[in-house]
Amino acid sequence: MEEIPETPRALREWERVAAHSHITGLGLEALKAKPVAAGMVGQTEAREAAGIIVDMIKKGKFAGRSILLAGPPGTGKTAIAVAIAKELGRDVPFIPFTASEIYSAEIKKTEFLTQTLRKAIGLRVHEMRRIYEGEVKELRIDQEPHPYNPYTKVPVGGTVKLATTDATQQLKMDQSFAISLIRQGVETGDVIQIDADSGRVAKIGRSREVAEKEKADLTTVRPVEVPSGPVLKHKEFVYPMNLHDLDTAQSRAGVSMFSLFFGGEERKEISGEVRAEVDEMVRKWVEEGRAEILPGVVFIDECSMLDIETFSFLGRGMEMEMAPIVIFATNRGLTTVRGTDLKSAHGMPLDLLDRLLIISTKPYTRDEILEILKIRAKAEKVTITPDALEYLADIGAQSSLRYAVQLMVPASEVAASERSKKVDKKHIERVKQLFIDVRRSVDYLREFEEKMLK
Repeated sequence: MEEIPETPRALREWERVAAHSHITGLGLEALKAKPVAAGMVGQTEAREAAGIIVDMIKKGKFAGRSILLAGPPGTGKTAIAVAIAKELGRDVPFIPFTASEIYSAEIKKTEFLTQTLRKAIGLRVHEMRRIYEGEVKELRIDQEPHPYNPYTKVPVGGTVKLATTDATQQLKMDQSFAISLIRQGVETGDVIQIDADSGRVAKIGRSREVAEKEKADLTTVRPVEVPSGPVLKHKEFVYPMNLHDLDTAQSRAGVSMFSLFFGGEERKEISGEVRAEVDEMVRKWVEEGRAEILPGVVFIDECSMLDIETFSFLGRGMEMEMAPIVIFATNRGLTTVRGTDLKSAHGMPLDLLDRLLIISTKPYTRDEILEILKIRAKAEKVTITPDALEYLADIGAQSSLRYAVQLMVPASEVAASERSKKVDKKHIERVKQLFIDVRRSVDYLREFEEKMLK
């Protein structure tokens, strides 16, 4: 019989290191950039400029304007955009996309952009709810014969006695609460929460005292401490969401009766009336103090791929009352604006360029590349020797930073195959032979082109 191999750890656990997962901010102190801080290395002028913009955004002095990050490939444009979003605070949405995505979407360009802009407008909703919580001391479920089958019984109500470290309260419940308790498998000794407004029952865990008495070797229920204070509490719950989530929920609420019975295609576009209703609802929540708006960041890479219609729509969208921060990025200089015969800086129309604060990024030095490689090695959990790091830094200076970073993980796989605990210089040399850079690839194919033309 063929043996079934054990599932590798990497497939059992979700653990993926993104390109910018190590960035936690701009790494500034009094608007002065530290050489290495918050996952950022170098680009001091660009980071300081971004820091000034973050202060302007927080003070509400950035309305109607946007940012353009211009620089060669691999100079940290996306990293600065991520850092700006991190600096703006917790729960601030960061919505990145490349300009070419607009043309592959199944919806109109204006609808795609509207949904993207509204995804980047976050909302933190605060709600006070009446919660009964405590350890179940007594539980009685009243049952009666089923009306259509007298041989079975159904719950019709009951009582539950909850206790905290300071108080005890007995509650009488109806059929819906009784069914919820049965579905959750609630027993005496469990710590539960009952939402009196929505009827939701949540089983938190097993009382630690009861769990220690039972001494179960195999259990899926975690022991928890019994809560303190009164049984009935008024708790504040915070729900982070965005305007597009509310648009989608409101749009689904207006499904016609015809589509419910006979089916219909899923809505891909949301009407302006629905969005107006959502905006009015959000405005009312903010005035009542039930919610706060969190303008997020929309990061548009390869912005020279956008056409004149898209630029016109974005220019209008930047002037809206509830508009996110739009950050463009490009590595193009003078090029044609798509949809026109005009050449313009960065492929953008002049009226939009006038509204932009342009931040330039510069190529990294060898020392900066070395620091970035150290940070990436830590993020990728790769143990690498100093000699190998120095060699990788030389490769990055000669070729590109991205190429040097991409060699790190393949080298760790080669080292693991040789039962080596650290990545050494010889492992980097091995993967460098296997994975060539762009310059060597072009030279190799050019040699064959010349042979074929002779």
